[in-house]
Amino acid sequence: MTLTPNLTLRDVRADDLAAVMGLNNTAGASILPLDAAQLDRFFHHADYFRVAEVDGHLAGFLIALRDTTPHTSSNFQWFRAHCEHFVYIDRVVIGDLHRGHGLGRMFYADVQSYAEVRSPNLACEVFLEPRDDVAVLFHGIFGFHEAGQQVMPESGRRVSLLIKQLECYPFVRDTYARGLPALPWLAQRELPTGATVLRAAGQA
Repeated sequence: MTLTPNLTLRDVRADDLAAVMGLNNTAGASILPLDAAQLDRFFHHADYFRVAEVDGHLAGFLIALRDTTPHTSSNFQWFRAHCEHFVYIDRVVIGDLHRGHGLGRMFYADVQSYAEVRSPNLACEVFLEPRDDVAVLFHGIFGFHEAGQQVMPESGRRVSLLIKQLECYPFVRDTYARGLPALPWLAQRELPTGATVLRAAGQA
C-alpha cells in the first residue's frame, strides 16, 4: 500500500510530547505506559526519538537508545549484560488510524539506517505474555532472532529479547574510524537542554 505523500519523519519537538504520551498510553497491552518524568528523560537523553507526522497530525513515534545511554529498563539492562554494543529500540507506537499503512516498516528502516553506522547490533523485545504474534512475525521478517527470554520484574511479563546483526557496521567502523562524514542524514540528534514542562490535555 502506498503511503500518503503528506508524511514527514522528523526528530521530536517539545510541543509533540503531549501527543506522544497520548499515543503511547492508549496503545494497549503491547506498550508499557509512560509518565511525564519518563517521557522527559527520553526527550533529553534518547539518541533516536523521531515522530511520523501525517497531514499535520502525529501518527506515531519510535524511541531508541545506544548502549552507553542511561536507562533503567530491565530489558535494556539484559542487553547490556549479554551484548557489548547495540542500539536498543525501547518502543515504537503507531496510532490506530495509521496502522496497516507501512509506518512501522518505515520507522524500522530509518532506525536501522541510524544504527548500522554506529553499532553492530539492533536490539528490542516483544511480549510473550500475552503473546503478540503480529510483533513476533514482524520482527522475524525484519531479520531479528531471539537472543534470550526473561520475565520483566517491573511488570511480571515474559518477553523475548531480540537481536539483529547489522552487517554494514564493520565496513563503516573500519572505513570511518576518525568519524562519520558531516552529512545531514548521518547527523546525531541534538539533545535539548533545560527543563521541559509537559502539560496534561486541558491544563492551562
